[in-house]
Amino acid sequence: MTIKTPVSPENFRDKLTTVDASGKRAWVYSKKIKGRLFNYRRWVAVFLMLVFYTGPFIKIHGDPIMLFDFLQRKFIIFGITFWPQDFHLILISFITLIVFVTLFTVIFGRIFCGWVCPQTIFMEFLFRQIEYLIEGDRAAQRRRDKGPMNFDKLWRKSLKHAVFYIISFITAITFLSYLIGFDQVKHFLLNDPVNHWGGLAGLFAFAGAFYFIFAFFREQVCTIACPYGRLQSVLVDKKTILVAYDYKRGEPRGPLKLQTKADMGDCVDCNSCVVVCPTGIDIRNGTQMECVNCTACMDACDAIMSKINKPKGLIRYDSEVGISTGKHSIFNTRSIAYSAVLTLLLIFLASLFMFRGNFEVTILRASGSMYQNYGSDSLSNIYTFDLVNKTNATIDVVFKIESLPGRIQYIGDHSAVEKGKMGKGTFLVILPTQALRSSQTTFQIGLYSEGVLIETQESSFVGPSSLD
Repeated sequence: MTIKTPVSPENFRDKLTTVDASGKRAWVYSKKIKGRLFNYRRWVAVFLMLVFYTGPFIKIHGDPIMLFDFLQRKFIIFGITFWPQDFHLILISFITLIVFVTLFTVIFGRIFCGWVCPQTIFMEFLFRQIEYLIEGDRAAQRRRDKGPMNFDKLWRKSLKHAVFYIISFITAITFLSYLIGFDQVKHFLLNDPVNHWGGLAGLFAFAGAFYFIFAFFREQVCTIACPYGRLQSVLVDKKTILVAYDYKRGEPRGPLKLQTKADMGDCVDCNSCVVVCPTGIDIRNGTQMECVNCTACMDACDAIMSKINKPKGLIRYDSEVGISTGKHSIFNTRSIAYSAVLTLLLIFLASLFMFRGNFEVTILRASGSMYQNYGSDSLSNIYTFDLVNKTNATIDVVFKIESLPGRIQYIGDHSAVEKGKMGKGTFLVILPTQALRSSQTTFQIGLYSEGVLIETQESSFVGPSSLD
C-alpha cells in the first residue's frame, strides 16, 4: 500500500534510491538532524543500548538475567529459566509475539523500525554519530569522499574504521554473552586460544559481521535484507498510521518566493526531508518500502515550517484515510480479528505460566519387572524416576507413599539435584500384602522438598494374580 501523491511521472522515484542508473551502489549521505522527535528517539536508543550492554552482567541467583543458550537448550528470560521441557511455552510465546507484531504493524506500520530496531539504534545513534564527529556532516563527507586521498582524509577514515571495529568487537562480545554466557566468552579471551579456537573464530566472525553491516552495508539491511520490511506490503493498509506527507496541504509545491500565490501549497520544495533520510527516499512521493518511519523528515520539515511561520505537521504520523478525508480510525476487520486472536493467546499463555511447575517428575514401574516377596508379609516393586529441577537452586527431594501403608527404599545413591539438572534414580516400593486389593493396585507417590509436598504422581503396584 502506498499513499498517493500528485507528482509528475518524471519526478516520481520508481527505483531504489541506493542504486544509480548503472546499477552500482549509491552511497547515502544523510544530514545531521535535530528536533523534538529525534531527542525522544535518542533517549529511547540510549536506554536500549544501556540495557543491551549491561544485560549479560546482571545476574539473579548466579545466572544472567537474559541467556539464550541454544547449544545447552537453556533459556533464561528475566530470571526465569526455561528448559527443553518448556518448549511448548517457548513455542506459544513465539506465536504470540508474531501475532502482536502483526497487529502492531497493521495499526502503526513500521514504527518499530524507527524507534527500537537494533539496526536503527546502533546505526543512527552510535555509528553515524561517531561518523559525524570524525568526518563531519553530510556536505563534508561528500566533499572528502569525492576528493583525492590526502593526509586529512586518510587519518579520518582510518580513525573512523578503527573505532567502528572496536565497537563491533565489544558488541560481538556482548552478543555472544547472551548466547553462551559472559564467563565462557571471558574464558575464550583470557586463556590459550589453541584450546578454544572455535569460540574465538566465532567471536571474530560476529565482530566482522557487525563491522561490515554498520560500516558498509548500512541502510541496505532495511531495504534489501530485512524480511520484516518486505512484509509491509501485505500488512499495511489505508488506515495504518505511517510517516506521511500531507499532499492536500503541501501541493502544489514550489520555492518560498512563489508562496504568495493563492494556489500554492505549504511545501517550499527545500529538499530538507530528503537530505536527512537515512535511506535516501523522498517521502513526498508517498510511503515507500525503504521508509523505516524514523521521523527524521518530520523534524526537518517542522523546522522549516517554523521558520516560514506555517503550521507544523506537513509531514506527520497519519494514514491515507486520515490525509484524504480528515477522519482517523485505526480499527478495521483485520485489526479487530488480530486483537481477538492476541487476547486469546495471551490468556492461554498466562494460564500456562500460572500452572508451570518448578519440577517435572516422571515415575515409572521398571519395564518387564515382577513383584518380589519382601519378608514374610510384604511385596516389592521396582520403579525408576526422572526429575528435572527447573529452579535456580539445588534441591534434595524425598518420595513418600501417600495413599497406602508402606515405604520406599532407594537403590544406590540418592543425591540432591542441582539447578537446571536432571536427576535419575531407582527405588523399591514396599507394601504390606494385606494392603493390596488386586493384582494391579493404584496408589499415590508424593514428591517432597524440605518437608513440603510439591507434586503427587499416580502409579500402579503389581501383586499376585491370586488377589483378583
